[in-house]
Amino acid sequence: MPNVSQKAVRRRRSDRHGAFPGPGRAAVMLAVIAPLCWLPQAALAAHTIGRLAEGAGVGDILPGAIGFALFGLLRAALDALAGRLAFKSARRELSASRDRALAALTARSPVDISRPSSGQAASVLAEQAEMITPWLSRYLPAKIKAMTVPFVIVAAVLPFSWIAALALLVTAPVIPLFMALVGMRAQKASERQLARMGDVNAFLIDRLRGLATIRTLGAVADTATRLRTEADDLKRRTMTVLKIAFLTSATLELFSALGVALTAVYIGFHLLGFIDVGTWGTRLTLAEGLFVLMIAPAFFEPLRELSAVWHDRAAGEAAHKALSALSEQGMALPTATDTLDAGTFALCAQNLRYTHPGREAATLDGFSLSIAPGEKIAVMAPSGAGKSTLLSLLAGLASPESGAVSIFGQDPAAARKAGEIAWVGQTAHVFSGSIAANIALGRPEVDASAIAEALRVARLSRVAELHGRTPLGEGSTGLSGGEIVRLAVARAAASKSARLILADEPTAHLDAETARLVTESLLDLARGRTLIVVTHDTELAARMDRTVMLAAEVNA
Repeated sequence: MPNVSQKAVRRRRSDRHGAFPGPGRAAVMLAVIAPLCWLPQAALAAHTIGRLAEGAGVGDILPGAIGFALFGLLRAALDALAGRLAFKSARRELSASRDRALAALTARSPVDISRPSSGQAASVLAEQAEMITPWLSRYLPAKIKAMTVPFVIVAAVLPFSWIAALALLVTAPVIPLFMALVGMRAQKASERQLARMGDVNAFLIDRLRGLATIRTLGAVADTATRLRTEADDLKRRTMTVLKIAFLTSATLELFSALGVALTAVYIGFHLLGFIDVGTWGTRLTLAEGLFVLMIAPAFFEPLRELSAVWHDRAAGEAAHKALSALSEQGMALPTATDTLDAGTFALCAQNLRYTHPGREAATLDGFSLSIAPGEKIAVMAPSGAGKSTLLSLLAGLASPESGAVSIFGQDPAAARKAGEIAWVGQTAHVFSGSIAANIALGRPEVDASAIAEALRVARLSRVAELHGRTPLGEGSTGLSGGEIVRLAVARAAASKSARLILADEPTAHLDAETARLVTESLLDLARGRTLIVVTHDTELAARMDRTVMLAAEVNA
């Protein structure tokens, strides 16, 4: 029974993160049928040429010419339809995979230190993932054609000449053998190149975020040198991948040319009468010899197409692997569980224990706290004692190893989903747009009156009037540090359903006057709500109803 359970788990993981199913059956069938239309085309062309050699007139060859043209149109139509269906199917699969990766990323806790960097995630989702489309839409149909069409062509050649069929069969296996050997190296090179590309993007975004600091420290030249070195390394890796791709094509062309040449030499000498063996007792006619000559190159056409998209396979599988890695669950956001009996408390935490990954000592051990509705609490402790960790546990952004949290009688995950928790951090991300848009954040329930009230609570009305509709620069350009904290307060004030406010060091690194404004804004925000603020600011703590010293609760 345990083995069955493990297999079921592996099957579910495979269904969620496994290989793509690729293009639909219709696209694959059409992709296989399209090149086979060349067989009746070649037969009609060979028959027509043979009739002309026998002295037939234009009227005698007209039906064959019309049939040749019709099969050509049919082949083009099937080929175009197969490509269209394969492309649409590939885009659907790519979109579904991106959705899975995004869902996995958003489900991971913000305190998960194993989360991929934003630059790396953006590179995989936006840039590298696009390499999956050619892999699914071109490589997989080409692979099926290479496994099917050559055998059909050999079957068409065999009734006329067994030696010509043998020449094709002898040269064919060498091609996939060399392509497989080269392909393994190509895939490893592609994986290294894509990983390096993600690292370079992460490095670039990191440095762009800290550009002001880099300029202040006079490290622009050093950063530019490092970036140039990274770019040169990525360029070398890219050229290595392209070199392998060209080597694959050269291998195919060499052996396909050899196979066609052997067939052509045999047919030529046979028609001239120098070789009598290789047929089934009768000499080939001109039409039969031409037919074999015309379809011999088609034997290698699927292999040539497979070679052309071989690099797409290597890049696509590497991109798929990177995208699947994003879909792997790390530290997930906690889900709703049975909550403790909180009575009439707004918040109740009992016996919380939490240890950060990679550490032996617990950051929190046996911490308990009960807060009445409307109460304002300051949590104070030395740096590193676990104040921010405590807020993450209370907000449901991390799961305790033991203990439980109840917010208004429900699990933190349910309270967060219902919008009953608002967060005020030390810094708030500022998006490119007006102050009003940065407060609303696209929430339909936040109308103009709610924004005006939020600006009043946060003491930002004057700032908003000065900016007007002028958009703020992304990354907080246009606002001071204190104004950014008050913007976070305004966002919380606009959340009418929020009954619990969690504030993480809101007055840190602010001057006395700005800290006073932020404190007044927080107190105004907390009217009729419950407030928990972690802080080192004794003046802010003095304005709260009571202070909890976390240091005494920490297992040193």
